[in-house]
Amino acid sequence: MAAATATTATFAVTKLIASSAPTLKQSFSFLSPHRKPTSLFSSSLPHRRHQSLKFSAVPKISATISVGDKLPDSTLSYFDSSDELHTVSVSDLTSNKKTILVAVPGAFTPTCSQKHLPGFVEKAAELKAKGVDTIACISVNDAFVMKKWKEDLKIGDEVLLLSDGNGDFTKAIGCELDLSDKPVGLGVRSRRYAMYVDDGVVKILNLEDGGAFNVSSAEDLLKEI
Repeated sequence: MAAATATTATFAVTKLIASSAPTLKQSFSFLSPHRKPTSLFSSSLPHRRHQSLKFSAVPKISATISVGDKLPDSTLSYFDSSDELHTVSVSDLTSNKKTILVAVPGAFTPTCSQKHLPGFVEKAAELKAKGVDTIACISVNDAFVMKKWKEDLKIGDEVLLLSDGNGDFTKAIGCELDLSDKPVGLGVRSRRYAMYVDDGVVKILNLEDGGAFNVSSAEDLLKEI
């Protein structure tokens, strides 16, 4: 009798395992080394009634300054061709004039030296033919560095290179770029942008995401002025 009971129990367990095998196989199949990993949002996950999640594909790029705003005043510096140090206020630079302000994260850095600033030097005549009075490049570098950078790139009077040494203007318009985590020791600099200003008021602002170079070229501005 006991043997018959044991046989019956063994048969029942065997039948239960057999009937559950597909489910067990499916449940633990993700452990297989041959299984393709599944994305968190993959359509291959079991279908359940969840509210869909929406993510913005384009990061929001913003600053304190925006189109239609009047630029805050600040003092910038530069050396002239006679090695005399001068200061100029943003107000003097832009009042009753059409001015282009180009900002770069740093003098002598690759994109700034090879593409961004040289583009405005090359297109200076075309921009001035559209009524632009002054093109100025601003960087959070000291005036000595900006002078040397200008000489290195052999820039004449096409573009005025200005030092925002303490970053006062950059902070005032909300365009700081914190690069303190970079091993080259850049600290806090300016985000890259190209700005068209008419009598101190921002008319066009092509602001990049950090130091990217996608919308702030001379060609981009030429199309918009």
